[in-house]
Amino acid sequence: MVRYSTAAFLAAICMLSSNSSFGNVGFARAADMTEAEKAAETAAANAAAEEMIEQISTPYAPPEGSSAFAYEAEVNKMLDIVINSLYTNKDIFLRELISNASDALDKIRFLSVTKPELLGDTPNLEVKIEYDPDAKTLTIRDTGLGMTKDDLIKNLGTVARSGTTNFMKSLKESETNDISQIGMFGVGFYSSFLVADRVSVASKHNDDDTQHVWESLNGESSFHVGPDPRGNTLGRGTEITLYLKEDAEEYLSPYKLKDMIGHYSEFVTHPVSLRQIKTIQVPKVKDEFDEEEEEKKEDGDDIEVSEEEEEKEPEMEEVTTYEYEQINTDPAIWARDKDDITDEEYQEFWKVVSKGDSAGGAEDWTHFNAEGNINFKSILYVPSEVPFALQQGNLEMMRPGLRLYVRKVLISDEFDLMPRYLNFIKGVVDSDDLPLNVNRETLQESKIVKIIKKKLVRKALELIRKMSQQEMPADDETEEAEVDADGNVIVKDDADKKPKVHPYITWYKKFGLSLKMGCIDDSANKDKLQKLLRFKSSKTEGEDEFVSLQEYVDRMKEWQKEIYVFPGESIKQLSESSFMDAFNDRDVEVLYLTDSIDEYFIGNVREFNGVKFRDITKEGVKFSDEDEDLAKRRNKVYADKFSPLTKYLKKLYGADVSRVSISKRLGRAPAIVSSSEWGNSANMDRIMRAQAFAHGVAPGENMMPTGILELNPRHPFVIKLLESIPDDGETDPPQSVKDNAWILLDMATMSGGFPIRDPKKFAARMTRVLKSGLGVESLSLAEEIDPPAEEDLPDEPEFEMPDGFNMEDLNLDDLDMN
Repeated sequence: MVRYSTAAFLAAICMLSSNSSFGNVGFARAADMTEAEKAAETAAANAAAEEMIEQISTPYAPPEGSSAFAYEAEVNKMLDIVINSLYTNKDIFLRELISNASDALDKIRFLSVTKPELLGDTPNLEVKIEYDPDAKTLTIRDTGLGMTKDDLIKNLGTVARSGTTNFMKSLKESETNDISQIGMFGVGFYSSFLVADRVSVASKHNDDDTQHVWESLNGESSFHVGPDPRGNTLGRGTEITLYLKEDAEEYLSPYKLKDMIGHYSEFVTHPVSLRQIKTIQVPKVKDEFDEEEEEKKEDGDDIEVSEEEEEKEPEMEEVTTYEYEQINTDPAIWARDKDDITDEEYQEFWKVVSKGDSAGGAEDWTHFNAEGNINFKSILYVPSEVPFALQQGNLEMMRPGLRLYVRKVLISDEFDLMPRYLNFIKGVVDSDDLPLNVNRETLQESKIVKIIKKKLVRKALELIRKMSQQEMPADDETEEAEVDADGNVIVKDDADKKPKVHPYITWYKKFGLSLKMGCIDDSANKDKLQKLLRFKSSKTEGEDEFVSLQEYVDRMKEWQKEIYVFPGESIKQLSESSFMDAFNDRDVEVLYLTDSIDEYFIGNVREFNGVKFRDITKEGVKFSDEDEDLAKRRNKVYADKFSPLTKYLKKLYGADVSRVSISKRLGRAPAIVSSSEWGNSANMDRIMRAQAFAHGVAPGENMMPTGILELNPRHPFVIKLLESIPDDGETDPPQSVKDNAWILLDMATMSGGFPIRDPKKFAARMTRVLKSGLGVESLSLAEEIDPPAEEDLPDEPEFEMPDGFNMEDLNLDDLDMN
């Protein structure tokens, strides 16, 4: 296989034919050239073209003194799959090579603990990466254990190791050529052929006096191994040189390489450095001949010059410099003992893992080692501020917060190791039990990851629980004392002091919605999550006072059997609602649910520690604080007494209400519209009507729910309305009675949180009520007035400022204002 650039070949041909084909083309520069200069340039172009053609026509020559070896069948087939795969992420080759280099460094470091002499003249354990834009090569060099000649032959092609066999078997079972699994079976080295036409591996082992080189062409069925013609250049370690394909020259960009190294090898233990090529301007160094000529010129020049003229700017020239820059400077603090890590170090590491997704720092964190069937280390962070995507409610834009590492090498930052309700959790997970570079779908469904995910969720919830149980922090700062005119300290009343807010309440006000979502999504952890929730209630005051479900249950009335909840838009609206009258009279606490997700939360959870939730806007609310027998007899009497009214109103309202009944819970309101026990509440109806992406329903055509009209049998309006309807039930009552009945329904509908069903009819009724109340006989408009014409007033005189007067010269202090 011969690698060459078609564009370069054409350029060479063009240069060869420059004297004939392009001789008549007029270039501005060519017109000024002498014949000697033209001849020199033509000769240089011909030489370059001949060199290019020679490179193209020269066949590949293996390293001098090397021997050829054939790949075994399975290895050869695997290489064919790697080379011809169309659907893969080519970037993985660099991760695999750096990971292999890191493993080699770990091995020599481990051996050197008992045998320090193994490090020899190469004590620095590091990985260096170089790119050469001219040669189109990428080199990865390490000072690790290195390989002997036998190691090169055995590890890189001739022995069908079990890893290769398992890799091939996995590909057959998956029925796809998805080589993103490469690395699972110890064959990550072969990912080099994704980007390279030729791969050369030079390696030096302490047990071998000779440095050997392994080399193979992309697509060939054999490879060559022999002594390195360059001699012992490594001292110890391995150097992999990739001769890049034409479509892989993007990997010669220092920006691309720096980004890839930082992404995959950010926390590799050993330094990973990238050689940067820079061109700088430096003063030109003159040789001895130039200096002598300049001195002679200065000696023979009798013209006097000034000092400024003598200080000429030095002649500059371009010089190419090479400088190594370490990329993986962030420490992998999760591998250290947590007792040795300060809070400042944890906060600095938070900035690394959060990547700017959240404006603030970390609220709290947990650092742990999970041991058992699956071992891994992890640090989980809870942010203090809501991530930007979560602020907009855009869960699809939320990036997974956890990065998965294997021995400090990044596997992926796209695995869903946390459920969506905990996607604000940031951190790292490092496991030695996972293989490198498994494909995302396979790993997501693997048993190992499911176990890791379960443990991570448990640890995250335990962290939040500890946050909720922290003691109120002591005052860190002492307020400066105020003194009066006599110098006496003013003692402030406790009521004037701003109440302290528990840190968990501050955090919960930002992230409470996510915990409620967890109660809906995660049934296995529902009970744990409910204990973390906080609510406003009819007995909490101020913005920062909340109550937990356990606190509510602990202070329930002795006769109370349910947790009363009231969903709505705002605390003010709920606290002033007619639904609250009976509860305020009995001093019963009601939880206010003002988040849109609360309706879904109550509908899915339904109870807390065996105590059911009861929506007070729905039917079925009962109080057990009164004599049950007396209540039954009283309700029977009210039902019989108001039976004519309930029948008439149901006939009058028709489908606008599902039922008319006598209420057992109303206090001061004449009537209210409630929902059926299994139907949507008024608040839920509002939420559903506000859905921006509702299909199949035109705006304004949403089906209005039909509620239950509950009448207060003790209210004067209801009693008077009962007296106003005909006793026979057949005679049609006057329009005023009908209007009053409809207005009663309108009032009850709005008090129940429902919208008016027919605003036009509502406006017509109110018009008739106003007409009757104001004694207006006709609604005909009065005649338009015809005002007399007004005389034209003279224009106000314009005031002209005197010449030379400047407003800035006016001094108000000189004016006598008395």
